[in-house]
Amino acid sequence: MPSRTEVFAVEGMHCGACSAAVERSLNRIPGVEASVSLPAETATVRITDDGIDFDRLAGEVEAAGFLLARRDSAGDRAERERQRLEREAEKVRTAKRRMILAWSLTIPIMLWMIPEMGFGILWPTPLLFELGLMLLAIPVVVGPGRDTLRSGISALARRSPNMDSLIALGSGAAVVTGLFAVSHRLGFGPMIMNYAGVGAMIMAIHLTGRFVETRARGRTSAAIQKLLALEPRTARVERAGVELELPIAEVRVGDEMIVRPGEKVPTDGVVIEGTSAVDESLATGESIPVDKAAGDPVIGATINRQGSLRVRATGVGEDTFLAGVVRMVEQAQGSKVPIQEFADRVTAVFVPIVLALATVTLVAWLGFPDTFRVVAERAAELLPWVHPDLSRVSLAVFAALAVLVIACPCALGLATPTALMVGTGMGAENGVLIRDGAAIQVLEGADVIVFDKTGTVTRGAPELTAIRPAPGFEESELLGLAGALEDRSEHPLGAAIVTVAKERLESLPAATAFEAVPGMGVVGNVGGRDVRVGSRRLLARDEIPTDDLVAEAALLEDEGQTVMFVAVDGEPAGLIAVADRVKADSREAIQLLHELGLETVMLTGDNARTAAAVGASVGIEDVRAGLLPGDKVEAIREIQESGRTVAMVGDGINDAPSLTRADVGIAIGTGTDIAIESADMIVVQGSLMGVVKAVRLSRATFRKIRQNLFWAYFYNTIAIPIAVLGLLHPILAEAAMAGSSITVVANANSLRRAPIDG
Repeated sequence: MPSRTEVFAVEGMHCGACSAAVERSLNRIPGVEASVSLPAETATVRITDDGIDFDRLAGEVEAAGFLLARRDSAGDRAERERQRLEREAEKVRTAKRRMILAWSLTIPIMLWMIPEMGFGILWPTPLLFELGLMLLAIPVVVGPGRDTLRSGISALARRSPNMDSLIALGSGAAVVTGLFAVSHRLGFGPMIMNYAGVGAMIMAIHLTGRFVETRARGRTSAAIQKLLALEPRTARVERAGVELELPIAEVRVGDEMIVRPGEKVPTDGVVIEGTSAVDESLATGESIPVDKAAGDPVIGATINRQGSLRVRATGVGEDTFLAGVVRMVEQAQGSKVPIQEFADRVTAVFVPIVLALATVTLVAWLGFPDTFRVVAERAAELLPWVHPDLSRVSLAVFAALAVLVIACPCALGLATPTALMVGTGMGAENGVLIRDGAAIQVLEGADVIVFDKTGTVTRGAPELTAIRPAPGFEESELLGLAGALEDRSEHPLGAAIVTVAKERLESLPAATAFEAVPGMGVVGNVGGRDVRVGSRRLLARDEIPTDDLVAEAALLEDEGQTVMFVAVDGEPAGLIAVADRVKADSREAIQLLHELGLETVMLTGDNARTAAAVGASVGIEDVRAGLLPGDKVEAIREIQESGRTVAMVGDGINDAPSLTRADVGIAIGTGTDIAIESADMIVVQGSLMGVVKAVRLSRATFRKIRQNLFWAYFYNTIAIPIAVLGLLHPILAEAAMAGSSITVVANANSLRRAPIDG
């Protein structure tokens, strides 16, 4: 059965271990492939079994301790996004309130601890000091930190500990030491250092990191917000001769919309009346307006710059180009790049390993205190928070707490998806749509870019390029006679001649006795004159000499042009050349790709002479001509077998097999003509400069992913051994852990400054 892919919201995730738990719960269901994004708080689910419904999915997620929410596809997408933004804003406000409340109680603790830390004074008395720290710390941990406690303890109960579990254990254990310290002051129980104040600071720093992270993560999905903010809220529609202004949700396919200068095109459609220039930058990333006239397609939310247009709606609601872009961005943000798989495997087992390591640290300090105390005595000369003279139990608790809070895998879980979210969003804003996040990593490592010719390197439609009249004939005369005859033909080469003839001449005479000669050309009578337009074989068949035109024809053919011979009343009248012109910036784009270190290859079904001319004009040396679709697939396979990674760029329709065979397929097209089913990336604008943008974007995004993973591993790799040795204060450990998450998110957001345009 065909699969379906849906995107759901997930509530309650706080770290990489959380997202891994949700993903495991969904992937346990046969017929389900799920990918969970922590920063997007979404689950992208591919379902191949019709018997699986939402309730089944939600039940599995709920059993893991989280909530799966349906994202309705109907209704006003912009309004739903507005509501989502309000929820995000409320999350930020809640995180801020908790942070402020936590610090309002923690700062007095810190001030109270200064005399003790600096001068050994337990003011006003040792008992009141110990009791006061504990009584101030408990409200911090169980008040603003209650959600962290609830989440952490719940995850422990399910045997699926997460980041909150580590914070809950760390801060909770620290507060418990206050009970032992107070008990000792009352005359019973062992002497244990009171870390209750440290527990409050751990929670306060954790909540501060959560606030900064929540606010920063909200910015990673800015691309979708920007796109939906462009969507018009109303449309001016004419029904039964009456002009009405309707909410965009009420527009139907077939409605005729009036779009005035300066207004947005309400939804996808086709122009039925009027001419104008339309700013399609939201779709193509190009700021130059595109001329539109009757018969031309227009994209919803683009801006009509000049004349008034009457547009017939062809796509509404979820069937519009903009809605499709949003869906692709959402699915790409929820997908994963291959490098993330390793990070996910580490994250899935990281928290249990940390718990085990903290336990081992505690036992080791209790069992071999003298060994560790030697290290602590030497470190105490440089680190003021190391006190080797404390009791064995106090030193063991100190080290175990530091291990618990430094080793949270939150940064590891955020490293890849945050960069992926920003990268895919930037692509959407610049006309590069990414269907699968894995394509970013593959394109980043590509060695060869393979291009189709027609419609990719060239414009894809023949145009008249040269008129060479023979002696005794005028250029306008030759164009008029050939245009009149070809006006009766349906051949695309003839259509190119007719288009120019009608533009340059006031009118075309009528052609009679018209006859199409298959494979050769057309013949007929124009104004009483016998006219023949076609190949050299057509004139040779009718014994019309062409020797005087052959040399000129060869020169034009060497330039990749298709030459048609024209004869009038049995005499050679001249040549008309037609060609599929190379796009204006194809050469520049190929040069830039070469500068990026990529090899280029062109595959085409066209003849070798034309293909070689096009390749030479844009700077592609490896040109392979006369290929059928299957031959192109075989050519790509051969390149791959040489050990190189191949990206294929084609129109996405005729080149579907090649796009699928390549390591990454890039469909190139304009507006609603994008073929998205066979490609991993879609370049909306019909220009190869979009491919350059895609390569630069993939490299910039993957560079950020590598940087993020480095920082995520760096913090843990450096800090965990220091914590085990008792040399890292738990407060510093928590600050470093929060800092690692903030660093990763901030670094991902800095991707927005990457120069993908140049």
